[in-house]
Amino acid sequence: MNKNPLTVIVTGGSGGFGAGIAGALSQAGHHVYITGRNHDKLLQVANATGATSVVADVTSPADWDCVIDTVMTERGCIDVLVNNAGAGGRIAPVDEQTDEEIIETINLNLTAVLLGCRRVGKIMKSQHSGYVINVSSICAQYSWSGWSVYSAAKAGVERLSKGLYAELRESGVRVTTLTPSWGATEFGEASSIAGHPTLDPEVRRQCIQPDDMGRLVLHLVSTPSHLNQLELTVLPTVQDISPL
Repeated sequence: MNKNPLTVIVTGGSGGFGAGIAGALSQAGHHVYITGRNHDKLLQVANATGATSVVADVTSPADWDCVIDTVMTERGCIDVLVNNAGAGGRIAPVDEQTDEEIIETINLNLTAVLLGCRRVGKIMKSQHSGYVINVSSICAQYSWSGWSVYSAAKAGVERLSKGLYAELRESGVRVTTLTPSWGATEFGEASSIAGHPTLDPEVRRQCIQPDDMGRLVLHLVSTPSHLNQLELTVLPTVQDISPL
């Protein structure tokens, strides 16, 4: 049992990276709350990891309030927020997307992070401690056709993280942008990306695994509280990005 367990919220915890992060932190003895919209999937992960499930849509301010109220009532503090929830939406050129598709992608990948940071940032500021980890994407740093809307949202997450760190640093709150690339998650299928390399079983085996992300987040929250790693980018060696 961890002598100094942290209270952690992980959004998008019903599978993929979120489940891996929840598993690693729970196994280390931390108190983990996972959020997601699918009750059954969320409960499966909670049962497998020992995390506590809270059904919530991160694009909903009211749902965020419910999550915060639940955690604060049960634990009295929030030590770590991992803004992991996100999705590519429909991958297509901007002019081929509907207004509704664009708004949905921005809301899930950027607005939801802002909603969480506003609420949790206020709590951490009053605690004079805390750690916010915002999961971005390599798409924030490079450009590929069809990914413009998703890339814009994730680039916004990176800029938000830096601004948030500047605002909260003097209160002892740390902020990190964790930027993965190809992962062995449901991302490819959910975005209907025909022929994406991560759908190939051999490539998928060499991609970033959910457990890999779990270990990375566990490492970050275990570092001394007087140190902050502003950015961490993780690439699987199977992926070629030229030029870097």
